Amino acid sequence: MCGGSRAINIRGTPTTTPPNEGEDSFDKEDPYYDFHTERKHFDEAQKHVIHASPALSALSSSFHGPSSFSLNDPVLHMSPGRKPSAINHTSSGAGHNIAEAAGRQALSKEGGSGNMEMLNGGMPMPLSTENEALEDDVLVPELLAIYKSVQRCIDLRHKYLARSLQRDGDNPKDDPEQWQVYPPVPPPAWQPPPSKDGRPQPYVKPVGDSIPGEGFNLDECPVPKADPLNFDMDANGVYQVLDERGQALADVPTIRDYYLDLEAIHDASSEGPAKSFAFRRLQYLEVKWNSYILLNEFQELADTKKVPHRDFYNVRKVDTHVHHSACMNQKHLLRFIKAKLKKSPDETVIFRDGKYLSLAEVFDSLNLTAYDLSIDTLDMHAHKDSFHRFDKFNLKYNPIGESRLRTVFLKTDNDISGRYLAEITREVFTDLEQSKYQMAEYRISIYGRSEDEWDKLAAWVVDHKLFSHNVRWLIQIPRLYNIYKDSGLVQDFSDIIRNIFRPLFEVTRDPASHPKLHVFLQRVVGFDSVDDESKQERRIYRKFPLPKAWDNRQNPPYSYYIYYMYANMASLNAWRARRHFNTFVLRPHCGEAGDTDHLAAAFLTSQAISHGIQLRKTPFLQYLFYLDQIGIAMSPLSNNALFLTYDKNPFPTFFRRGLNVSISTDDPLMFHLTREALIEEYSIATQIYRLSSVDTCELAKNSVRQSGFELEIKKIWLGETLEAIDKTNVPLPRTRFRQQTLGEELDLCFKKR
Repeated sequence: MCGGSRAINIRGTPTTTPPNEGEDSFDKEDPYYDFHTERKHFDEAQKHVIHASPALSALSSSFHGPSSFSLNDPVLHMSPGRKPSAINHTSSGAGHNIAEAAGRQALSKEGGSGNMEMLNGGMPMPLSTENEALEDDVLVPELLAIYKSVQRCIDLRHKYLARSLQRDGDNPKDDPEQWQVYPPVPPPAWQPPPSKDGRPQPYVKPVGDSIPGEGFNLDECPVPKADPLNFDMDANGVYQVLDERGQALADVPTIRDYYLDLEAIHDASSEGPAKSFAFRRLQYLEVKWNSYILLNEFQELADTKKVPHRDFYNVRKVDTHVHHSACMNQKHLLRFIKAKLKKSPDETVIFRDGKYLSLAEVFDSLNLTAYDLSIDTLDMHAHKDSFHRFDKFNLKYNPIGESRLRTVFLKTDNDISGRYLAEITREVFTDLEQSKYQMAEYRISIYGRSEDEWDKLAAWVVDHKLFSHNVRWLIQIPRLYNIYKDSGLVQDFSDIIRNIFRPLFEVTRDPASHPKLHVFLQRVVGFDSVDDESKQERRIYRKFPLPKAWDNRQNPPYSYYIYYMYANMASLNAWRARRHFNTFVLRPHCGEAGDTDHLAAAFLTSQAISHGIQLRKTPFLQYLFYLDQIGIAMSPLSNNALFLTYDKNPFPTFFRRGLNVSISTDDPLMFHLTREALIEEYSIATQIYRLSSVDTCELAKNSVRQSGFELEIKKIWLGETLEAIDKTNVPLPRTRFRQQTLGEELDLCFKKR
């Protein structure tokens, strides 16, 4: 650089910098304040404004309504007593005057938002003038169609959620006056009140079960009487329950209506103007977040320091996506296998090759001893060879690559009634209860091969007393019709539906017919649909046949599975709600890989999803997920091993934009190395994505709110409003910022309703 250069100092006034001094000053990092980073974010916002078209620009549209934000707002404004940020004084520089003039000129030429004041480094702020009505008239013709498209999509989703009772407040278990769970929830560990003389009492830890589930007694579980209503599968493959007047309890959309509504979502998300609108709105949300953090980061940290007792380690966090068969880490499983070989080598564990084999004989057939076993021998970690190879990843569930060991140690239905898996599950429960602040929702499989699968699973849970106040269950249903068809287990797709849902309708009508299943379902949150989403879905039908007619070897597409899970669950929920039983939600694997159309099906029918990384490719659907705050349980380490490297994961972008995301582990057995897999997941994300302690606490709060735990328990963990800072450690300005930003976006999209 020749000669002196103009720069803006920390006070915002122009100064002359000697030659070669300016370059060095830019390389220096101030640990307390980085002016250049702050200026960069505002310059990016200014650039978006100057080049935006008023017809499609989300920024320009936000200048005319509640979507604009002001630094005078208490959420974005700095707290009283704090020194103003240097960015507030930079507008006196010559560069800002030029940018301001250019911005106003560009906006006025484009026919609309020229009457703006530029505040804080080029951020546009609306001025109340008589021209606002005229500007609205200019924007409405082209934006009105986009607003209506967004409104229609949201309305369709709400219709489907309402008919399936998946909205907040629809589940009877959220009403403590009507709902009682056995074993009852333990009382909260409150600090004792001070004594009469004012001195604090010593803390007394409440007495709990020494072993999870030991206090459970099936005979003490109340079993309701039978209901006279009947049910049957209709011609469309959906179970219907008829009331006393012969009318169906649930108004379930037909498969034709479902695909028409799904097509409407696809059409809306593929329109060019709608995609541009959503993309710009998402960019605006991210810039707004950056502005908020620059002004409030240190104040947030100061607020959290004032909260007694709470930090990241002792706020409640829920692992909302973890598969039960892989809920332990490799070292835990290895120690368990070695312990069984040492203590019970002669125990008969499996019938193979026409005879019963003991545990020692199983390992003899593999030419292995307990001393030979190691983490490398187990070979259950998802290494590089699993990337984009879901088939190889599924083989990782076999210890030492042997399916017989998976049958012995990781199956609920085997020759020892799943006792080994129950024992290691109880050890995992003990770890959770000792940590106190970590909870989990374990996904366990129902395959749909026979109707007695439910009774076997319920007996496994109840007989082994696998109950914990830190654990709830989800039922995952693999999309494996083609395999069952080839093996002769089913004749058509209606057999899958019958095997999955008929026992649930039977136990809802008469709990005494399946008493263990009735008790188990009290701790079941909902349903999940799992398999490799990257499989190609061949469209061999112009119009999909009904389940009874789907008798070929072709596996139905993702949307077909999701509809029949949704439709039968909606009918089941209507009956269970009538009987004051807990209802279920649909939370499938979605958007991990494959077609982005899967996300549209989940948006229409599901309360929340797992993974969702494909949302990065569909800005309109991503914006819809934001507007309706649909829960997304993301697992960056799992994605890193299978489909998307860690640095390319959209998780940090989703979080900054305000999507309802949480962190989960997916498969600790394959992806994690420590005993506390959830903390390991948070730790890596914190380091790689540079999350603050407030960010991690907000993610923990999101995980609790996404989970299926009872509302009464959530209020104990998060406070009466689910936002208490003394429970969540999330400062009030952060909460207000998220709520206000969401409210502004909703007002923007629904103001022309």
